[in-house]
Amino acid sequence: MNTFEEFRTRLSNSITVKAVIIGILLLLLLIPMEMIKGLISEREKLRDQVVNEVNSKWGNTQTVCGPVLSVPFSEQTTLEGNVTPVVQMAHFLPDSLSVVGEIIPEIRYRGIYQVVVYSSVLKISGIFNYPDFSEISNNISGISWDDATLSLGISDLRGIQKEVLVNWNDATLQVTPGVENKDLFTSGISALPDLKAIDETRKINFNIQLNLDGSTNLFFVPVGRTSDADLTSSWSDPAFDGAFLPDKRDVSKEGFTATWNILNLNRNYPQSWTGKEFELSGSAFGVSLLLPVDQYQKSMRSAKYAVMFIALTFLTFLIIEVLSKKKVHPFQYLLISLGLIIFYTLLISLSEQMRFNYAYLISSVSVVALITVYSFSILKKIGMTTILFILLAILYGFLFIVLQLQEYALLMGSIGLFIVIASVMFVTRKINWYGKHQDD
Repeated sequence: MNTFEEFRTRLSNSITVKAVIIGILLLLLLIPMEMIKGLISEREKLRDQVVNEVNSKWGNTQTVCGPVLSVPFSEQTTLEGNVTPVVQMAHFLPDSLSVVGEIIPEIRYRGIYQVVVYSSVLKISGIFNYPDFSEISNNISGISWDDATLSLGISDLRGIQKEVLVNWNDATLQVTPGVENKDLFTSGISALPDLKAIDETRKINFNIQLNLDGSTNLFFVPVGRTSDADLTSSWSDPAFDGAFLPDKRDVSKEGFTATWNILNLNRNYPQSWTGKEFELSGSAFGVSLLLPVDQYQKSMRSAKYAVMFIALTFLTFLIIEVLSKKKVHPFQYLLISLGLIIFYTLLISLSEQMRFNYAYLISSVSVVALITVYSFSILKKIGMTTILFILLAILYGFLFIVLQLQEYALLMGSIGLFIVIASVMFVTRKINWYGKHQDD
């Protein structure tokens, strides 16, 4: 019996055994942390469903392509020795294209979620050269000028507001929904231009007034031989996406302005062709109206530091045990770690109801206060408890700074971890982990 009691006492006093137990406990805590990450992902997916629902009613992301002039023609084709006329569709792009637009953002609320939508006022203008079929084919037997169509691709027609005005030289064209020919795009509007009344030597001027609602993204396809776009908005967090970045841009708290100038040499399709030979959407460019890093992204990033928080807290208690000879039971380690994990559920739930910074402040102060008070009941020493309080305050303060950064988050996180490890090495450099302090 004495031998058993002596063995149990040695085990309870062994720092190695305590470290192994803490390590096992730390591994087991990875399970609730994965559950926390799953909760964050689930809430984020619910938010995305709400965003998609609002977007589907207001207007989804918009891509404007065109206008494109399409003219059917007959071509003599030899099949099995017989000359047969085959009807094809020739597509002609404008010689110049200019888009001037204002994007008016708006934040819509559905329950606790925010959705970014916009209204836009677009002026699309430019010049067409008279269709030159010599670039299309040498075997043309007839051209159906009366069946020519002017098409403008719009990805979501529900976003069209007000009547679309199309000026074609000196005439105003009536616009109809849909596109008759699906070679270029499947959704859009079209009009019937009168080409026979136009002198072949003249340029054809066009001007389109378009009021378009959408959400998150607004893109354009540079169909002109030269394509210029000028966009302005009061949104202060844009992301310029697509195949081309703006030549000039100015982003401030008051909004942004951006200018593109794109040549036909910058894209992979010509000014005229037949059928479905080329795909236009791959050259689209434009802007995305982004919300800054939202609460779910920040919560997920904070959860990735959970293991470090728990490990450093455990290490602090272990060092305190060695220095003060005060024993901390593994069950007490478990309660402290669960207190640290509760921080993330508080953060997620509160950040859905208020600004993330306020939610973080309330959650971190609550958890630090809880663990500090509980630690004092264990250690019974103000000095040791104060050290633990300072450590937790520094950790949560450091995490808050990292979460505010986007481009430099990884850099600051790496530097912070290096400083923490270096500090732990410095503090524990004179501890003899076999149970006695080393001499200086």
